[in-house]
Amino acid sequence: MTSRYRARPIEETALQELRVRDDAGRDCVPCTDGEGGAPLRCCLRTSEAGERIALVSYAPLRRWAARTGADPGAYDEQGPVFIHAGDCGGPAGDGGYPFARAGVQRTARRYDARGHILGGRVLDLGEDPDGEIERALDDAFAEPDVALVHLRFAEFGCFQFEVHRP
Repeated sequence: MTSRYRARPIEETALQELRVRDDAGRDCVPCTDGEGGAPLRCCLRTSEAGERIALVSYAPLRRWAARTGADPGAYDEQGPVFIHAGDCGGPAGDGGYPFARAGVQRTARRYDARGHILGGRVLDLGEDPDGEIERALDDAFAEPDVALVHLRFAEFGCFQFEVHRP
């Protein structure tokens, strides 16, 4: 499937900062992934056993707001994400929407240009997970006030990736 929207990983400048100190002010503590399967937000794929990764606190809306001049106020939040401990080169191409697989739930959270939440939707990803995400993004961007959408894991609320208005 060719996606109409671009899933955006964490930007390289932010990754360089997070690999030193995260958005909660904690030092980055890399480890060797013994099992694999961690959802990496730097390259939008799951980790493989033996890779060096780190679990860091990331504030995606805060960083977007700093670039755009928005003021999310109380909607600013931070949470845990996995990243490679060193440069990984980013995503390897357009393979649909990362971390989308049949039978899981995701949340599509909508934000306006101020960084305020406009609403959201829980997605039940069935036999066509990429198509379900695509339809949710179509619905979100049909609202003229939606500036960006965060896709999150429904179970923990963790940030997956963001999509900007096309």
